[in-house]
Amino acid sequence: MSQFFQIHPENPQPRLIKQAAEIVRSGGVIIYPTDSSYALGCRLGDKAALERIRRLRQLDDKHNFTLACCGLSQLSLFAKVDTAAFRLLKTWTPGPYTFILNATREVPRIMMHPKRRTVGLRIPAHPIAQALLAELGEPLLSSSLILPGEKLPMSDPEEMRRHFERQVDLIVDGGGGGLEASTVINLADGEPRILRIGCGDPAPFTEPA
Repeated sequence: MSQFFQIHPENPQPRLIKQAAEIVRSGGVIIYPTDSSYALGCRLGDKAALERIRRLRQLDDKHNFTLACCGLSQLSLFAKVDTAAFRLLKTWTPGPYTFILNATREVPRIMMHPKRRTVGLRIPAHPIAQALLAELGEPLLSSSLILPGEKLPMSDPEEMRRHFERQVDLIVDGGGGGLEASTVINLADGEPRILRIGCGDPAPFTEPA
């Protein structure tokens, strides 16, 4: 049976955040809110938890997961960030964007694009996600909470509870969630290139510098 934490979306309770982080550290799969939509998350490098997420979403081994990071210093451990990319990241994070960057050796092979050695990273602005990532001290391997056959993410925590109460270890109720995934920007080739338009405004990455 899943645990169900009601956490304040603007002032997360430290006690509950600590408990949520411990569930992740012990191999749990959680549902948590971000500034785009709710997401499934687990500890980076936990293959058993990763496979649970694959089964829940019915994903094949080609699906690209995202690393949710608490800030730029953590992100830079897992991605090669040049000066131009750093300026963009500093300006537009935290926010509802996922950035594709060249991966460092810290990224497990299972996380990387098989041919290009790139990885998707984001720094969500949601206070619950920020607090959880800060408490963990490491990224969360994440995937948008979209059910098989659906196009939109789940947004109602009570519906999540009914659907996943025996399939995940924790559902974090931070209120109603968004219905769009993040906007995805490829920074791996130098010039920004938009791969998916979501809830983040794409204009800053299409306008001339």
